[in-house]
Amino acid sequence: MITGELDRIEREWIAAERKTVNGIPLFWGSNEGRPFLQRFPFTSTFSDPIRDLVRDDRFAPIRDLVGAGARIGDREKDGVVVNRYLNVPGSVHPRLGWHTDGLRDLFYLRMPKPMLNIGLHLDRITKDNGGLRLIPGSHTQGFFSMCFRKLYFLSHAPDPGELAVETEPGDLTVHDGRLWHRVAVSTRTGPASLRRSMYVPYLTDPYEPKSEASGTPLYHRLGAALRNLRARRSS
Repeated sequence: MITGELDRIEREWIAAERKTVNGIPLFWGSNEGRPFLQRFPFTSTFSDPIRDLVRDDRFAPIRDLVGAGARIGDREKDGVVVNRYLNVPGSVHPRLGWHTDGLRDLFYLRMPKPMLNIGLHLDRITKDNGGLRLIPGSHTQGFFSMCFRKLYFLSHAPDPGELAVETEPGDLTVHDGRLWHRVAVSTRTGPASLRRSMYVPYLTDPYEPKSEASGTPLYHRLGAALRNLRARRSS
């Protein structure tokens, strides 16, 4: 159901020539010469089945883990996000450099709060196929380390203390967003390199909805500039 809905949304956004959703840039790459959307923001606002799925009662323990009164931020932050990493010529999202999600709070001029990343994984991913890497315990670091331990998004080098997260289709993972983490590029190419994951925002802070009138956050503008630079260098 999820993959079918992504294909439908992708077709609709190609036809509409969408570049952003609620101010959040779309990561358009190519696969065998065809447009290939590699990051879907706000998916639950474009898909009733996905919206129903993330509210299924089976996820109630996760909401309890996040905190009392936790809600799903369908229209907040970047909404329910689906990433599709693919290692092919034309990909703009084959990997993701080291970062913490606390950086987003800093761009909003507030100190990072405890946060949990809830991921639902759609593919079998082993260590050799790239995937999520975490540095255990790094969520307890001080402010200076959070800002300067690594070069945000530009550093991809393996860390001696990193842990590879291996998944089977349907696995659900939970990690603190303040951890240093990255997504390693697959050693495979083509369809065998595909890694798809959906992240659901469970929020307890004040309600801050986005709309089509919302501006693009600075950190997304910087990310778009880096992707464009990489695309020009590879062309």
